[in-house]
Amino acid sequence: MNSDDRAALEELGWNERFASAFDALGDEDLQPGRLAADYGTKFLVQLAGSAPLARLGSALREARLVAVGDWVAVHDTPEATEIRAVLRRHSAVTREAPGRETAAQVIAANVDLVFIATSADTDFNLRRIERLLTVVYQSGAAPVIVLTKVDLNNPDPFETELETIASGVPVVGKSTLINRLLGEDVLRTAEVHHSGQGRHTTSHRQLLKVPGGGLVIDTPGLREIQLWVGAEALAEVFLDIEALALRCRFTDCRHETEPDCAVVAALEGGTLEASRFTSYRKLQRELRAIELKADVRVKRRSG
Repeated sequence: MNSDDRAALEELGWNERFASAFDALGDEDLQPGRLAADYGTKFLVQLAGSAPLARLGSALREARLVAVGDWVAVHDTPEATEIRAVLRRHSAVTREAPGRETAAQVIAANVDLVFIATSADTDFNLRRIERLLTVVYQSGAAPVIVLTKVDLNNPDPFETELETIASGVPVVGKSTLINRLLGEDVLRTAEVHHSGQGRHTTSHRQLLKVPGGGLVIDTPGLREIQLWVGAEALAEVFLDIEALALRCRFTDCRHETEPDCAVVAALEGGTLEASRFTSYRKLQRELRAIELKADVRVKRRSG
């Protein structure tokens, strides 16, 4: 790889860790690239000097083990471009895939920050934000909450509520935020009607360059996001409840009828909101159910 190619890849986030993983493949017919858009059956891959549409190689096709943001090894010819391998990720925003099969779906890979957009209107929901924060903490990235539609409503009450579960709330819209970062109107921002209802304008996940350095992965709004493992991430979202649990008399306290339960005392004293504790227990149950389903699947395969 010459210096110009390396410089082009570094603008996309290439570093020594990915270079070492690529070199370990030991195949001179492959070249590195970053997956920049997911069109379903084809993927836009940004190489050092071109951006071809690629298909998945046979080893990746069945499991569909790629996501926007992935660094991949491709075999590129004038006739076709094929993704042969995915380099190890340093972060992955993951959810349980929709459907009956218990499997993970990676939404975005190799990201440092995740922007969680929430509207300053009747759609505002702290419980949904807690769920999304759990997903982000599990990914290895850091969350940033973005409050949108602040031109239609006073953001102060919403910011106050957000401060009870998270901090750092930029007051800009999602597509508007990305357009400003990129310095041009590269994404369509849907008109928000008097009802406050806008249309989702992002139809596929895509990786976009930010002038001056950096990249943004824009993803369609997620109408459903089930957790995919993450007990430690859940604890990070609910640090207040975890801290209370340490003060309970019993280490295996269920926070129900046990004596000297600090969590129950906080609920009765009003220092812990019942809705937040209910959210915590609900997400705990969801994680346990995922673990049980995964265990059953492993036993079936091994048996």
